Amino acid sequence: RQRKHQEIRAMRSQLKKIEDLGAAMEEALILDNKYTEHSTVGLAQQWDQLDQLGMRMQHNLEQQIQARNTTGVTEEALKEFSMMFKHFDKDKSGRLNHQEFKSCLRSLGYDLPMVEEGEPDPEFESILDTVDPNRDGHVSLQEYMAFMISRETENVKSSEEIESAFRALSSEGKPYVTKEELYQNLTREQADYCISHMKPYMDSKGRELPSAYDYIEFTRSLFVN
Repeated sequence: RQRKHQEIRAMRSQLKKIEDLGAAMEEALILDNKYTEHSTVGLAQQWDQLDQLGMRMQHNLEQQIQARNTTGVTEEALKEFSMMFKHFDKDKSGRLNHQEFKSCLRSLGYDLPMVEEGEPDPEFESILDTVDPNRDGHVSLQEYMAFMISRETENVKSSEEIESAFRALSSEGKPYVTKEELYQNLTREQADYCISHMKPYMDSKGRELPSAYDYIEFTRSLFVN
């Protein structure tokens, strides 16, 4: 992307040639060019727009790379966030209105309640307090990505905390927890739920250990968007 932006910048010299030719034609009082529908001013404006778009895209990509490196959010998750935003940004404006933003969140797995128009929507309003606090009616790509990255980071932290709690239940911090350990440390309802939802633990040779459950896979599956 940076290379493509540099190519666009390099084309500025060609635009300069066109501007010089346009100035020479004006001096010769040739004001109508039958060979093209484009004007020097129009081409300059389009080049400026393309240059600004390249800078915005490059800045956004740099932010995503930084987010991946510093927050632990996977590249796949970042790509999914970006792809969903572009899908709902029908007019390619680089921002979503509130309804498009809500649809985008639902597509990413957010369980937002359906409400009639005009009815209070406290759950969505609390999200807007973070993403669009001044309520200008739109969420930019940068605001959206920052929100999704922060939510994903919260999930990762929460997942690690619960994983640590299961590890504390397991004797010697093993990567699995036994049926006995679950019933000794949790309520019957909690232990029943874990056993019905956890996969049997498989050792490095692919053998299933008796009464052993994979709490790591179980915990991480809880925090998939």
